[in-house]
Order: sequence, then C-alpha cells, then structure tokens
Amino acid sequence: MTYSKHNCSSAYKKNVQVPVCPLCNKPVPVTRGVSPDVVVGSHIDNDCKSDRATQDRNKVFNNKCSLKGCKVKEIVPVICADCRMNFCFKHRHVADHHCGGLRKQAATAALARQKQNQVSRNQNSRSFTSAIQGSMSEDEALARAVQLSMEDAASSRPNPARNQQQSCRVS
Repeated sequence: MTYSKHNCSSAYKKNVQVPVCPLCNKPVPVTRGVSPDVVVGSHIDNDCKSDRATQDRNKVFNNKCSLKGCKVKEIVPVICADCRMNFCFKHRHVADHHCGGLRKQAATAALARQKQNQVSRNQNSRSFTSAIQGSMSEDEALARAVQLSMEDAASSRPNPARNQQQSCRVS
C-alpha cells in the first residue's frame, strides 16, 4: 500500500527524503518548508569537509598581506606599484609598509653582481700571475722583470761605433 494509491491527504507529511551532499556524500538535514537546494548549498559553503569544498572556501581569501607579522587576507589583491608586493588595506600605502621599492631591490642586486665580478677578477688575476711567475716569489719575479727590461733596452739602443763606420764610407 502506498500513499499515492489511496489518495491520502497526509502523504506529503510522511514521504520525506533527506538530500545528500554531492561532495562529501553525507545526508544534510532539512527542516520543513525550506528548499533542500538552499540547505545543501549552505552546507557546501559552511560545513562540508570535502577537499573540493575547503579549497573553494579558501580561494576567496588568498591575498595575504606581505608585511612581516600581518596575517590579514583580503578578497582582492592590493599590489604596491613600487615594490610589486601584495598588502592588506591597512598597509596598502607606501608609508604604511616601509616600501623600499624596486630601486632598493635593484641596488641590492647590483651590489651582489659587483661583488661577484670582483671575486671572479681576483681569481683570474691570481691565475694569470701564477702562469707568468710560475714558482717564483714576487721579489724574484720583479728582479727577473727588471733584468729582462735592461737587456731589452740595451739591445734596442743604436750602437754609436757601428753607425760612425757606416757613415764614413766613401762611395
């Protein structure tokens, strides 16, 4: 015997179905007179423990303030034009988050590059010096360089006796 076969006037009171959440597959209790769709939607927005529902809830407030110590999350991103970081409404102004801007970041990067270049130059000059000097100390290398310089200067000077002999020839 079913309610519909004998045209029972109280059938709507007895035939109650409990909707099931499509995400977590748990029954969602519905009070009389309230639409099941509204109750299930409210369950998904607030109480549902499924991974997909919690991800959707957390996506709304994913714009965390970049200021150290501030834990505020905003619905909309507030990005500083100078430093390109995200801040909450309280710290959105340059003076409120002590903005150094891109200039400070660029200066820091330039200093790092400069230090790196100095280190590589020092390494290159040491290897160049050791290639020229070999196993000699600095004093020995200096003495050898002076000796070679004096020999080179002596060989490049014109010989005055030789020049006189050539100019005295009569042809």
